[in-house]
Amino acid sequence: MGCKGRKARVSRDADADADGSEEEGAAAPAATGSKSLYEILGVEKTASQQEIKKAYYKLALRLHPDKNPGDEEAKEKFQQLQKVISILGDAEKRALYDETGIADDDALVGEAADNLQEYFRTMYKKVTEADIEEFEAKYRGSDSEKKDLKDLYTKYKGNMNRLFCSMICSEPKLDSHRFKDIIDEAIAEGELKSTKAYEKWAKKISEMEPPTNPLERRVK
Repeated sequence: MGCKGRKARVSRDADADADGSEEEGAAAPAATGSKSLYEILGVEKTASQQEIKKAYYKLALRLHPDKNPGDEEAKEKFQQLQKVISILGDAEKRALYDETGIADDDALVGEAADNLQEYFRTMYKKVTEADIEEFEAKYRGSDSEKKDLKDLYTKYKGNMNRLFCSMICSEPKLDSHRFKDIIDEAIAEGELKSTKAYEKWAKKISEMEPPTNPLERRVK
């Protein structure tokens, strides 16, 4: 997927008190018996970025607020899912997690991680390829997509590489110009604030040829 981002907010010092019995470079588990982020997401540690994003999509489509209006549990799990993909979907953060085995979030360790893994496993089985295609057809270009885009823009402070890691049903080559237009309009209206990271990305996108039909059904 090629997602890059800022240094992961995970600590390299958390295992400073370890007795050194583990081999150098081995991942230190966040908690005894705790599920790894890979297990939570339902993929192998060797999974490609594409496989990780596909697993994220399947769960995100099932837990998205549009699918579960008024369901606070689904909303909470969707937010936790975004925390998982913010690490595994980011090349630098994933590498650091693989090295340390540490996720600096109480919702992703210990019993909480076990419960999350079981919940996601149940949800994952309920999603079919047809469900994904149906949701994508309705979602892309919708008001809901615009809201998610603006929320993630604010969350990542205009870092579009990190935004694309978490934005469901998105593809940088296909959606960058479309997203830029939406964000530029929101900035002009005072709804969003421009950032240096965004301005640098927007300048690069402006110099590229836009796709002829960005809302066409993508080839699976």
